[in-house]
Amino acid sequence: QRVLLLVASDVDALCACKILQALFQCDHVQYTLVPVSGWQELETAFLEHKDQFKYFVLINCGANVDLLEILQPEEDTFFFVCDSHRPINVVNVYNDTQIKLLVKQDDDLDVPAYDDIFRDEEDEEEDSENDSDGSEPLEKRRRFEEEVIERTMKRRQRREWEARRREILFDYEQYEYHGTSSAMVMFDLAWIMSKDLNDMLWWAIVGLTDQWVQDKITQMKYVTDIGILQRHVSRHNHRNEDEENSLSIDCMRIAFEYDLRLALYQHWSLYESLCNTSYTSASLKLWSVQGQKRLQEFLADMGLPLKQVKQKFNSMDMSLKENLREMIEESANKFGMKDLRVQTFSIHFGFKNKFSASDIVYATTSLMENIEKEGPETTNFIKALDSLSRGNLDKLHQGLDLAKKQLRAIQQTVASCICTNLVISQGPFLYCSLMEGTPDVKLFSKPVSLCLLSKYLLKSFVCSTKNKRCKLLPLVMAAPRDVEQGTVIMVGIPPETESSDKKNFFGRAFEKAAESTNSRTLHNHFEMSIIELKTEDRSKFLDALISLLS
Repeated sequence: QRVLLLVASDVDALCACKILQALFQCDHVQYTLVPVSGWQELETAFLEHKDQFKYFVLINCGANVDLLEILQPEEDTFFFVCDSHRPINVVNVYNDTQIKLLVKQDDDLDVPAYDDIFRDEEDEEEDSENDSDGSEPLEKRRRFEEEVIERTMKRRQRREWEARRREILFDYEQYEYHGTSSAMVMFDLAWIMSKDLNDMLWWAIVGLTDQWVQDKITQMKYVTDIGILQRHVSRHNHRNEDEENSLSIDCMRIAFEYDLRLALYQHWSLYESLCNTSYTSASLKLWSVQGQKRLQEFLADMGLPLKQVKQKFNSMDMSLKENLREMIEESANKFGMKDLRVQTFSIHFGFKNKFSASDIVYATTSLMENIEKEGPETTNFIKALDSLSRGNLDKLHQGLDLAKKQLRAIQQTVASCICTNLVISQGPFLYCSLMEGTPDVKLFSKPVSLCLLSKYLLKSFVCSTKNKRCKLLPLVMAAPRDVEQGTVIMVGIPPETESSDKKNFFGRAFEKAAESTNSRTLHNHFEMSIIELKTEDRSKFLDALISLLS
């Protein structure tokens, strides 16, 4: 039996896919891999392959809609869904014949009880047949009246039940959020089957780091999951370090570390990394002259010469590199950057190559959303997938170079949006729209890049605004999607607060606003909070959104 793998376009999905491919290889399972970037592609792929395949595996797609409703599969088709999107559609949860959900045991799904949302059809229409046994008309009338009363009561109960059901489902489906990373779920599966390898563990780490880089999970969840993975890391990577030949040239070793929260700094210069990491750039307000001054003061406080800071990290003096983390952290505390260190893992291939988990995430994301070469979407997907294998270091380095370009583009766009006051308060949310012709605007027609930009922009805006109310608002961001077709891509992200639970209400709000104004929208992304919209419908759509959320 061949299996069809349908994989979404995000790094966590790619990592889960790599783990599953390795497991399939162990058991000689034949499969076909189809990348899908949205619902339309998912449906098309299903229709094309439904005659040849009975088993479908969906990675990071499919959990949050009623699959059977959308795909209308035959009775003998089975779906295995491993998806971190929450909430999971209730029909998928309670359908145990055709849909198998892969979730971790301790994941709290908060699914409403079965009886609260489903009712058997039989217990409604059991109107008792009028048995005419020729008894007294009076008797008959009394029985008839009782039946009418009983029926009215039943109808009333049903109406009440339906109203409650709507309320329960509204509460359940109102917010979109993310569960455990799919790569971690797949790794768990491998571990239960005793087939977990160090490579699979690394992919699980990258999948989790992707959720953290994309700001999809809370700090608490991240730290908890890091703890789970740390136990596996020490199980797989303990070697007696004192033996002469404990490291061969082609081995790989994973290590836990408290690393700096600076993007790609080991493959860049420290200066560039400080300027293009959203955390440091927002804290120091680097888009202003004042901020640039503070950056110089920050470097002076550490006692690092500019010449050293601006050259490649690899070429910095060893004496400076040794206690670099401590030096940076100490100075960062004085400048109000208290969370500059983060728990993460790094990987060593042989002697020369060392990468941190976030390096891989940035590199793979930028390969996947590469806009430089016009070609079929799938080539980018395959390249990104390949860059995760340790044999393909050249692809990984290509990804790192692209990632630097993307981070620079994001940082420059953030700076220009803030300096030209493009972020405006619309009442219940902040709104920012990129115009056609802005530099790098093409990059931001891609969903992951646009989301990263929006998150960086909101962080920076919160640091730059004096208005206390604006600091607590969510952000809606729009960018041109396709000029010829006249469409924009729009994303909504939750407020940037310390205690944020990362739950996003824009998915539902977008749907309602589009419905009420008959806007021509396309809800094609697996993230409900990203939509595409005709440019001329934008103003009425926004008006509806404002009145809906006010």
